[in-house]
Amino acid sequence: MNIWTQKSIELANQRNYLVLLYKIYPMSNNLRREMKEEDIQKLNEYYEMRDKYKLLNLLLKQEVFPIKDSYISYLKRDKSAINRNPATVDRIVGILYEMGINKIIDRTTAPKETNRQIGPLFKNWIDRGTIGCAVTKSENEFLEYDGNIIFNSSDRAMQTFAKNHLGYLREKGLDFIGKFNNTYVIGEAKFLTDFGGHQNAQYEDAMATLDTSLLKTDKKVLKIAILDGVLYISSQNKMHSSLFSKDGIIISAILLREFLYSI
Repeated sequence: MNIWTQKSIELANQRNYLVLLYKIYPMSNNLRREMKEEDIQKLNEYYEMRDKYKLLNLLLKQEVFPIKDSYISYLKRDKSAINRNPATVDRIVGILYEMGINKIIDRTTAPKETNRQIGPLFKNWIDRGTIGCAVTKSENEFLEYDGNIIFNSSDRAMQTFAKNHLGYLREKGLDFIGKFNNTYVIGEAKFLTDFGGHQNAQYEDAMATLDTSLLKTDKKVLKIAILDGVLYISSQNKMHSSLFSKDGIIISAILLREFLYSI
């Protein structure tokens, strides 16, 4: 086991681990989805007029549909199916009418689940300058900068940069690219909130980046996995067990600054 992985396990078993982690991944339970005032007015109008097709089309454009139904995703992807399947439309719209306009709006603007808020939080934390070095969205500045610096841009931009300059081959965006002591560091960052399902897939995704081969370039490149959450809890779960057989650097984001300046 890598020394930084061992340090991460020890850190996670301290009583203030979650407090420290909250500074990187702050959760809010009150972030309601926004719905344009214009859409709310149209929604009320279509509901009162009982215009089922306009009502359904308007709701399908929103971030979340007000009812859970297995056919909604299909209709979102193929709007032409609405006119071809009037019985399905009548069934879905019938449920909406039974709910009432207030409940429709309430569910359409329901707060985001906390696990859906996690995505941008790590990069937001990097942007706040917590690591204590320069942060840029410019590829040229990152390449030419004489000193420690982090390239913090979109997943796609970071993937493209890593492909063009660092020999990265995966068709997957990156969460972190830094240059410390003339060593380029790349990796994915995940907050794993539980075992199983989507969280296991997230872990495997980070491991795939950690284990991926890089084409040879003129730059020294170090791969890491910046992981936090349940994987550090002592258990027989595959996530935790695999930590003991991995040679790569799996590290808590809390220790990232210390690690980068040790390179």
